[in-house]
Amino acid sequence: MIKEIPAGVLLKLKVLPRSSRCELVGRHSDALKIKVTAPPLEGRANEEIIEFLAEALGIKKGRLTIITGHKSQHKTVAITGCNQQDLDSLTGK
Repeated sequence: MIKEIPAGVLLKLKVLPRSSRCELVGRHSDALKIKVTAPPLEGRANEEIIEFLAEALGIKKGRLTIITGHKSQHKTVAITGCNQQDLDSLTGK
């Protein structure tokens, strides 16, 4: 789910687009499950994921990058300048 790298961390996500609200739901296999209200069209769901995670972590959107899964429900997000302890609030640890 979370892998530390020299620049920060990689976070695996399972995305459920077109949900009634934007929220973290819990774990799904080796990923964190997230619901977003945006449809998976023209990158709108990806934008909402970045905005939601940045707000939840209290960091700037520029520190988050979707590196794999741009057109998939399974995504990997790179977060620079963070470590695993910074993400404990997201993962419920």
